[in-house]
Amino acid sequence: MKVTITHIDTACVLININGFKILTDPTLDPKDRFFPQYVSRPLAFSKKYIDPALTIEEIGKVDLVLLSHDHHSDNLDKNGRAFIKTVLTVISTKDAVRRLKNDNTVGLDNWQEHYIETEKVKHLKITAIPAQHTNIKRLDKVMGKVVGFTIEWEGQKNGCIYISGDTVLFEGVYELAKNKKVDIAILHLGAGAFPYLKKNLRVTMNGEEAIETAKLLNPNIVIPIHYEGWWHFKQSAKSLKNEIEKSDLNRKFVWLESGIETKLAE
Repeated sequence: MKVTITHIDTACVLININGFKILTDPTLDPKDRFFPQYVSRPLAFSKKYIDPALTIEEIGKVDLVLLSHDHHSDNLDKNGRAFIKTVLTVISTKDAVRRLKNDNTVGLDNWQEHYIETEKVKHLKITAIPAQHTNIKRLDKVMGKVVGFTIEWEGQKNGCIYISGDTVLFEGVYELAKNKKVDIAILHLGAGAFPYLKKNLRVTMNGEEAIETAKLLNPNIVIPIHYEGWWHFKQSAKSLKNEIEKSDLNRKFVWLESGIETKLAE
């Protein structure tokens, strides 16, 4: 089964499994714009510094969108909202279904499974994996519901593909390690933070948590995404890479070149 991945923007990647195309967290707007980062409270703002590596035309038709959450602009922006209306199926949270009001959107609770019928991939299954969008647990509901995903299909030899969504390392990731074998872990990093809202608040993993998650899940491949291009990413790409390169698990990490298709399996 041929599997490839192409990084497009922030947490937006195109995963191609035997011709079945999955797009994650569509952020397709241009750089140099300010965005309200939260639709609901707390209100915060960020600025985007990098253009998407591919145009909407270059992305072309996709079969499925996996949307970790809809209420933050670095995971779903204006062009992304228009794009998902053209896709047959979008899988996200139940809160996203309520807000988006798109007939094509399926909302899943934690650990709920959704099967997709396609001749390209036999018994394709998406599972919603718990995510916690803050390192301060009591603020989890305030920050809004987020999910990660696993992608599985019949004949998968080395384990599933895991997409973390915007999360920190918390008990849900430990639960994943107990329940599933992970072959490829795609991690949202960047140490996203809004210190003027709450001191020490962080909404995504930093390098240290990425390394700990790699130790915990023991995947064959770790792919960092969501770590550059926005003002609120507080750990620089240089710092992140230096930290990971010093770790014993450096060999597992694959750094994607945006816009370039990278083969993960044959």
